[in-house]
Amino acid sequence: MTDLYVYYKLRSGDAAALAPRVRAMQAQLGAACQLKQRPEARDGLLTWMEVYPSVPGGFDARLEQAALNAGLAAFIQGPRRLEIFTDLTPCA
Repeated sequence: MTDLYVYYKLRSGDAAALAPRVRAMQAQLGAACQLKQRPEARDGLLTWMEVYPSVPGGFDARLEQAALNAGLAAFIQGPRRLEIFTDLTPCA
């Protein structure tokens, strides 16, 4: 299976405006997901992570388009970084 992890930075003051946009985007995608943040801000910036476990092939393109449609870039400082992980063969 493939899991996607997307992380980015935002100003602490933008969290209240960005959270509903991310949640609405995630609901529209219809995938199991999580929204997490690092426990502390650094230099006034929070780090958030969206987690999408067990997604089908091509989901990353859908996610990128959904983020554009939701206008997330207006609140994000720097890039929105995508990491893709796949399961290893289980131990015997």
